[in-house]
Amino acid sequence: MNSSTQLANRLRAVVLNGKWIANTNLQDQLRDLSLKQAVMKIEGLNTIAQLTFHINYYLSGVLQVFEGGDLEIRDKFSFDLPEMNSEQEWQNLKNDLFSNAEKFAAHVEQMSEDKLNGPFVVKKYGSFRDNIEGMIEHCYYHLGQMVLIVKMTTS
Repeated sequence: MNSSTQLANRLRAVVLNGKWIANTNLQDQLRDLSLKQAVMKIEGLNTIAQLTFHINYYLSGVLQVFEGGDLEIRDKFSFDLPEMNSEQEWQNLKNDLFSNAEKFAAHVEQMSEDKLNGPFVVKKYGSFRDNIEGMIEHCYYHLGQMVLIVKMTTS
């Protein structure tokens, strides 16, 4: 299996269908979560909806680069979740995350070794591989937070 396929599979595992490393994934954690649980504020923690938005914000921003666009995302906007007033809006956010994760993984899967090792946008941002691996780690980091927050919202 080549590097690009391995990276794509790792991203799919954390977001969509994996069980091996964390024994869960984002889709499993979010699937049956209601809007009420998703926006429940617990002390100073981000809500599950905010974390979902945050992960999707970065996935979609890097995906835009994969599709030939500019890198337009900025850290200061990464938690700017619009107010959610309906279960449908919450469902749409989850679906957008899962769709973007699959598109992201599909792009990664098609990358050559040269592309993976080439500079991401500008040299100071590292390589495509660095950013893909960073995205996977970022997803696992926030998955861990979500697992704990889900437990807090259901107990």
